[in-house]
Amino acid sequence: MELVQIEPARRMAAPKPEWLKARAPVGENYHALKRLARSLGLHTVCESAQCPNIGECWHHKTATFMMLGNLCTRRCGFCAVPKGRPEPIDADEPRRVAQAIATLGLEHAVITSVNRDDDLPGGARAFATVITEIRRQAPGCRVEVLIPDFQGNRDAIRTVVEARPEVLNHNTESVPRLYRVVRSGARYQTSLELLRYAKELRPEGITKSGVMVGLGEETHELLAVFGDLAAAGCDILTIGQYLRPSRDHLPMKRLYTPREFAELKSEALGMGFRHVESGPLVRSSYHAHEQAAATGAMACS
Repeated sequence: MELVQIEPARRMAAPKPEWLKARAPVGENYHALKRLARSLGLHTVCESAQCPNIGECWHHKTATFMMLGNLCTRRCGFCAVPKGRPEPIDADEPRRVAQAIATLGLEHAVITSVNRDDDLPGGARAFATVITEIRRQAPGCRVEVLIPDFQGNRDAIRTVVEARPEVLNHNTESVPRLYRVVRSGARYQTSLELLRYAKELRPEGITKSGVMVGLGEETHELLAVFGDLAAAGCDILTIGQYLRPSRDHLPMKRLYTPREFAELKSEALGMGFRHVESGPLVRSSYHAHEQAAATGAMACS
């Protein structure tokens, strides 16, 4: 009798709901910005973290520049940024980032970095230097920095805060129960204390944090995080859907609906945040210009 090999039917991926569909990156602005970043030897988190909004943001000449190389010293389970042993910090990088911002004529610049646990003071100095360089090369441009936790090192945090960015952002990312798998090497209380300390050092400065949903958290846990951030004096909160970058990353537990994002926004606003950006495709830098403007933040001279 001849045996017939029967192949199991492949599971068809469910189509994305409309609210998760983003415009593909096309157009002259997209290609021009990409060429500019390459010519200056710069990285953008838009590309490294596979942000779904890259098409929309780059079309409007808005990008988040990522300093301190393209290799992170941590292995967070959600993040698409490459991991490994980084090269020494490039002392000229802040000047080139500011040059790109001036060339683009940005009114609001967002600067972030990989974690550099190998050189905390050097990482902090790079943030302070890029703020100074942007003031010099692109006067009138608001500066938002999305910083790592610096392992809670207060000297490093103070170095960045004293450079007076208009917005200091540090993402909380998830609820405390999930930190061990979501944010390897990070501590929830360390992130909270960073935001609290930044506000203590500079009460007039705008502080900001972001949280992902869909990793297995419960609603009451999210609301507790919102409450902790509000108590730490955080001004702006972003809430977005976690999307799995690859099979090597944490699985997505569920999709939140636009209605649920609206409900989370309402709850957070009731806790006293000055601005809340909540939606499926929201990321830290999404509509960052509008978020800062909503708080009345003005560019420092």
